[in-house]
Amino acid sequence: MASDIRDAVLREVERRPCATVEEIVNEVSSRVGVPREYVAYELMMLWKRGAVELEGYPMDNRAMYFLSIEGLWYWVVLGISLASLSAVLLISSGPLMYIRYALGALMTLFMPGYSLVETLYPRGDELKPLERLALSIGLSLAITPLIGLILNYTPWGIRLIPIVVSTTLVTTALLTTAAIRKSNYYLSRRSRCFG
Repeated sequence: MASDIRDAVLREVERRPCATVEEIVNEVSSRVGVPREYVAYELMMLWKRGAVELEGYPMDNRAMYFLSIEGLWYWVVLGISLASLSAVLLISSGPLMYIRYALGALMTLFMPGYSLVETLYPRGDELKPLERLALSIGLSLAITPLIGLILNYTPWGIRLIPIVVSTTLVTTALLTTAAIRKSNYYLSRRSRCFG
């Protein structure tokens, strides 16, 4: 059924290359007899794979990417990183220690690798979600000891605060690089009509 929807979307795009997304979705939905959500999803997946281009993509510059829905992941992950930093630095005892443990484990075992995976694979369709998860955990298990090794040769040494701050800085730097690469990808895909 999904292939029928994709084929109908591609035929409609070829027939009306400068139609709006809403017009394409409505036309294919009524022609194939499926809900609009299915058609919209298939159109989005075709767009992500590069099979169709969208007109008037609202991002004219990098700042628009960071303020759009596509840039929301950056703010969520950055917020989690900063919450982890705050939890480790501010919570030292009591029942809130479990929050510190959870955020600290997330920051150590997932976030650095996730940031690197997003930097290396900026498009959403290059890896499956399970592959992204496995790579994120594996790369985090490689990045975190490297941070510790580098800290061992600095005046700060391997202590809690230098490790937490360094991990947060590395994660933030990788996240920002990933967001810039993703914004470049989205900006390069702008076009005048479907194509």
